[in-house]
Amino acid sequence: MRLIYLVHDLDDAAIWRRVQMLRAGGAEVTLAGFQRSARPLPEPALVLGHTANGKMTQRALSVLKALPGLDKQFPTLQETDVIIARNLEMLALGAVLKRRAPAVRLVYELLDVHRLLSGNGPASKAIRAIEAAALKSASGLLYSSEGFKRGHPQPFERLAPHLCLIENKPLALDPAKLRERVHPLEGPLQIGWNGILRCRWSLDTLDALTRNAPGHFRVKMRGRPALDQLPDFHERVAANPDLEFGGPYSAPDDLDEIYDAVDLAWLIDRYEAGENSDWLLPNRLYEGCLHGAVPVVLAGTEVARRTETLGIGVQVAEPSSASVAQVLSGLSNADIQRFRQAVAAKPRSTWEAGHAECRALVSWLADLPTARASRKGATHLREAQS
Repeated sequence: MRLIYLVHDLDDAAIWRRVQMLRAGGAEVTLAGFQRSARPLPEPALVLGHTANGKMTQRALSVLKALPGLDKQFPTLQETDVIIARNLEMLALGAVLKRRAPAVRLVYELLDVHRLLSGNGPASKAIRAIEAAALKSASGLLYSSEGFKRGHPQPFERLAPHLCLIENKPLALDPAKLRERVHPLEGPLQIGWNGILRCRWSLDTLDALTRNAPGHFRVKMRGRPALDQLPDFHERVAANPDLEFGGPYSAPDDLDEIYDAVDLAWLIDRYEAGENSDWLLPNRLYEGCLHGAVPVVLAGTEVARRTETLGIGVQVAEPSSASVAQVLSGLSNADIQRFRQAVAAKPRSTWEAGHAECRALVSWLADLPTARASRKGATHLREAQS
């Protein structure tokens, strides 16, 4: 199967994992999209332009600039079977290519439900109209969390006739042996906050937690701080001996080391509270649990629903520093050991994708009809590999 993958950020490691997954499932992938840095890419890709984080107007203009002669950039377009458009910007480009090659099946990969999409103002209504128009020619929709169904202003069944839920699990085509540790670490309770660090509430809460109980908690952070959201990040860390930032990391190579050094994985995110932050299932859920860390979640969110269903994790009742302190201060070593044992008891496939999931994804894509057909229900790749 020949496939074009249109992406909004070629610097995002998750995109390259998806490419690897598609290839492992048997697809021939042409990757094209926009780049946000000058860093070398892992392998050649068709760069359609350059954009910047958070600058929606600039990103929209870059998409418009790419439209003239877009089909000429893809000499094998007429032989392509499927176009996957990763997020709304790329869906607009995918719809243009679909008009040039009607036999191609267009698939929308919905990464999140942006606040512009879910609002009530003129801009939000315009965005929804653009999405609806572009989706008229789509055969399928990929999404990573059932929470997005609840958060999207339109029922998913109206967006595309065929749905596929594919969670943000790490990909392991040759799984390595994992370290096994169910006992809590000695000394302070170790909390890991990893990934894109952009939640002001989390930084304030963890800073206050450690300052109010010196020596009882230690927060270890790895990843990339979003300095546009947390301009004082490095100063806050430097001023608190119980906050530690270890810099960026490489997944999956560094994950075992990162999570072996903590007891708990901080999964609370209030960056888009009441919206996207409440609906998503973050990468750190899968990465942390795969490596034995106990997830800390906020009640009422999609990730809390998932951990509750699985019978794992520590749940904070409400988004307040007092609630966090009350829950975490009440944890004993016996509690930590019991929670870690519960995480370790889950099948590895709960947290990690393998060859079966790759094949299931490509099989789902291959079975899509060329034109919009009646809906046949949603596919869950977790179920497909069981």
